[in-house]
Amino acid sequence: MDPFDSRKADELSAILALADHQTFSAAAKVLERHPSVLSKRISALEMRLGVRLVERTTRTVRFTDVGARFVENIRFAARLIGEAQSEALQNSSQIQGTLRMSLPSAMGRMWLSPLIAEFAKLHPHLSLELEYTDDFVDIVSKGYDLAIRIGDLPDSRLIARKLCDQRRIMCASPEYIEQHGAPTHPDDLVKHQCLSYTGFSTFPDWRLVSGGKAVTIRPKGSIKSNDNEGLLIAASHGLGIVAGSTWLMAKGIKKGQLVRVLTEWTFSTDSGVYFVRPSSAYTSAKVDAFKTFIESHFSAKAPWEVSDE
Repeated sequence: MDPFDSRKADELSAILALADHQTFSAAAKVLERHPSVLSKRISALEMRLGVRLVERTTRTVRFTDVGARFVENIRFAARLIGEAQSEALQNSSQIQGTLRMSLPSAMGRMWLSPLIAEFAKLHPHLSLELEYTDDFVDIVSKGYDLAIRIGDLPDSRLIARKLCDQRRIMCASPEYIEQHGAPTHPDDLVKHQCLSYTGFSTFPDWRLVSGGKAVTIRPKGSIKSNDNEGLLIAASHGLGIVAGSTWLMAKGIKKGQLVRVLTEWTFSTDSGVYFVRPSSAYTSAKVDAFKTFIESHFSAKAPWEVSDE
């Protein structure tokens, strides 16, 4: 049996797409096929193997135990094929092909996009596919070559390189400070308008540390949001105290739109910014090139710490 027969490859693509997207309509859209075509391909695969892989109902599909194991094995085989191609590409002197990246939304737009544009100019034969999202993306199953991530990295299937530390601080506009004064202790925050980011892992609490001291407060305020850029704009208009990462605050501080408050205190959830890639045996020349490039721009200081904007 030839595993590279085009008909069999189509069957495998169909079942992987169904596993990724959970409905025939969604999987068919990704593969640009009609749902009935995918259903026929998976039925043909089941008939060829002599085993039921997917249980179908009118609204949902469910993989059988055999089907789930089959999908995982096919994913493993696909990774091996990818590694073989990556190993071959290592011997290429020209950086080419397609590089797929997953990037954090706000920080990606503010700080990484200019760097990626510079990288693209250096490698005109390379195509880039960029996804900006704050959702956790499984770069292994989704086929990304690399990601830039903020925070903890629990996924053992990834190889990570820390680019810099991340600190979360508090800021307000000079207008706000003039009208309401500056807090001198975290306990004072309950008397202020605080702009709350619902994406914090400790929301609605703010857990602050200074040296060996730790304080947890639940700030009050009329604005809360899942978008930290929106809260930053509100703070720059004098609407309250905003908490966020130094990369988020840097431009506003430099332009005089924001000033730090409680400068001796930071959030206890400080972490890092990481370059990550799947833990395959080989890395392609294009991934190595971007890794070298991005590390060079973080080697001394993070871009937001040296920006002249």
